[in-house]
Amino acid sequence: MTPAVFQGRHRVAVPCGATLGEGPVWDRRTGTLLFVDIAKGRLWRWRPGAQPSAIELDEPLGFVALTPDPEVVVIGLKSGLARLDLGSGMREIVLRPEPDRPGNRLNDAAVGPDGSLYFGSMDDAEAEPTGRFYRWSLDGLASFGDPAVITNGPAVDPVHRLLYCADTTSGRVFRHRFGEDGAPGARELFVSFEEGSGHPDGMTVDAEGHVWIAHFGASRVTRFSPEGRPELVVPIPTAQVTKPAFGGPDLTTLYVTTAAKGRDAEIDPMAGHVFAFEVGIRGLPAEICRILA
Repeated sequence: MTPAVFQGRHRVAVPCGATLGEGPVWDRRTGTLLFVDIAKGRLWRWRPGAQPSAIELDEPLGFVALTPDPEVVVIGLKSGLARLDLGSGMREIVLRPEPDRPGNRLNDAAVGPDGSLYFGSMDDAEAEPTGRFYRWSLDGLASFGDPAVITNGPAVDPVHRLLYCADTTSGRVFRHRFGEDGAPGARELFVSFEEGSGHPDGMTVDAEGHVWIAHFGASRVTRFSPEGRPELVVPIPTAQVTKPAFGGPDLTTLYVTTAAKGRDAEIDPMAGHVFAFEVGIRGLPAEICRILA
């Protein structure tokens, strides 16, 4: 089955030229999009109609997650998980998941409906399978899945109680069924990317249980059915597509982060920007991490 191609127009939401843009999260409480530039250690905030702003950190920044306080977030730094006050810029390390792996950094995350944080680590040199997936809950920190060079996702389907995770280097996306205790079960293969389709990067789940996956290196986001069938392709005007997220008042705007790392600005002038598409399909609101509450 050949997937349909999205025919709507895109717009540049944030022309930031991020070296490694990632992790968009829409905070519906404030109408704000947050995202990170991993390589520059920047946490970006943008409200439609206003100018974007960035908090500068001094180390790679893998993701941002919301907490009950809109002015406080959880961030994934190379050194560990931290609490960050958006107003003052003050941060406090609250957990160091891998003190024995100095070559790793944290990379991408999602929050479950119970307030637990699911995130991954990866080899910063992108060479060795030292990365792991983790669940941080009120019961503590636990790893799950298999080792990987580059972990991506995760994305949560709260209705069907599924967690999706990408092993980017191998080109495969897996899913885990949640147990009664909220812990992810054994992994099942969801989709494998064919040669020439790029690598699976960040992802999100919509209100119908379909999974939207970024194709890093292949200029698109694909919407997959719960059975793993590609149903809709959204072309992105730059090659290195990193992660989609739903936002806007009705959660029908698809925001997509991208990366400028290694790209020639004359050949790929849109690299690193954040794009917006009015897809007419509703997403799910970002969950709130409640471990720090």
